[in-house]
Amino acid sequence: MTNWTDLQRAMGETGYVASDDLAMALHIAGRLGRPLLLEGAAGVGKTEVARVLAAVQDTRLIRLQCYEGLDASHAIYEWNYQRQLLAIRAAAEDGAGARAAEERVFSEEFLLERPLLAAIRQEKSPVLLIDEIDRADEEFEAYLLEILSEYQITVPELGTLKAVTRPTVILTANGTRDLSDALRRRCVYAYVDYPSRETELEILIARCPEIADHLAAQIVGFVQSVRREDLEKKPGIAEMLDFAAALSGLGIADLNDDPQVLGATLATLLKTRTDRDALPLEVAQRLAGKAA
Repeated sequence: MTNWTDLQRAMGETGYVASDDLAMALHIAGRLGRPLLLEGAAGVGKTEVARVLAAVQDTRLIRLQCYEGLDASHAIYEWNYQRQLLAIRAAAEDGAGARAAEERVFSEEFLLERPLLAAIRQEKSPVLLIDEIDRADEEFEAYLLEILSEYQITVPELGTLKAVTRPTVILTANGTRDLSDALRRRCVYAYVDYPSRETELEILIARCPEIADHLAAQIVGFVQSVRREDLEKKPGIAEMLDFAAALSGLGIADLNDDPQVLGATLATLLKTRTDRDALPLEVAQRLAGKAA
């Protein structure tokens, strides 16, 4: 993309409405060859950015889902131990020497690529999504910093494997823990917030064009009102779209048509018992009555 507005327009054609700040950050990160760190509440569309970017660039999306205890063997590479054992046994039966057997089993043939290694060995630069990096341990960040600095990985048995192409790297974080200053320094940064009413309405119309304008406006107004309630898990954009699809599938033309249907479809927005109790049907009806 020659400029950030071209990128923003291309993302819009896939159904993702990117803010000016987000589109600019994506463009800058691409021009500088830096990773982009996206922070924000769960459900605001951070992960979707990587999927859409891969679609826009017509390239592969490689995803690393982070979690507590994630280590190099699951994120970078590991050896296919079962095949190695079979190869060693076969070598012994053939009378091959120990040195020859060792050289064979510690070769590319037995190397299992995990997301980080796979991302630097693609012929065409992929989009590498490192999702929820704040869920991984601080020790894992040390592995990651080396890879993001040099775009190369050292495998003791094979040596240093340098990048064939440099991936476009997107990291997401939900604020589970503070990230290190070293990681932040290496990234371009953008905060992804819940969309404005106008933006969310644009998203809904782009994703669900069959929904009438009146109902679409009610849905967005209702969901944004629900987010202002005291909830444990505020509904994100994906939940809003599920809510809209559920209403459309049930043939609802107005949120105030059927209180029972409204109550049932809250299952798409509220995902804990505490939140369901915090938003009884009477409250939902009141919010729906004000939505427009």
